[in-house]
Amino acid sequence: MRYLKFYKPYGVLTQFTDQAGRPTLKSFIPVPRVYPVGRLDRDSEGLLLLTDDGRLNARLIDPKFGHERIYWVQVEGIPTPQALQQLQQGLIIQGRKTRPAQVKVLAEEPTLPPRDPPIRFRRSIPTTWLELTLQEGRNRQVRRMTAAVGIPTLRLVRVGLGPLSLAGLAPGQWQDLSEVELAQLRQYCFSQTIRVISS
Repeated sequence: MRYLKFYKPYGVLTQFTDQAGRPTLKSFIPVPRVYPVGRLDRDSEGLLLLTDDGRLNARLIDPKFGHERIYWVQVEGIPTPQALQQLQQGLIIQGRKTRPAQVKVLAEEPTLPPRDPPIRFRRSIPTTWLELTLQEGRNRQVRRMTAAVGIPTLRLVRVGLGPLSLAGLAPGQWQDLSEVELAQLRQYCFSQTIRVISS
């Protein structure tokens, strides 16, 4: 079986074909019969896991297991304490409440490759970087959450998925998981002590 991690660039679809001719994973990953675990929106960047291990894939995307997804999020404006509290406690998005999240304001802009195209810069409006850890992966969830509390997302980079991180990768690069990474991932997914989240 194959287990790959990939740094998805901005503007790339999380699929291997597109009738409209937009950039897809096929442009970067020549490995046959591996499939992405979950999705990253076209306008999001960062860590994507691909595998042909259907059991592990199913375990990671099943929301009842609450696997962590870690994002660095550049938002427009400066979040109020109330906004941060709402993100942490959960809020109603498309008729359903999000699960509690971990939210941290980053003291400095994280070290990331420049985005192509770059974020639109507006001198009159400050931006803030947050680290947001979710235990679910609903459609455009981070963007919907930050918009709901008045701090729209400008840039979104997934930097962690369970025990995996972007370390060692540049945008567009992929590599097989190391033996250590794979052991950590299997332990994370299949440990008998893993916490199951009730719906």
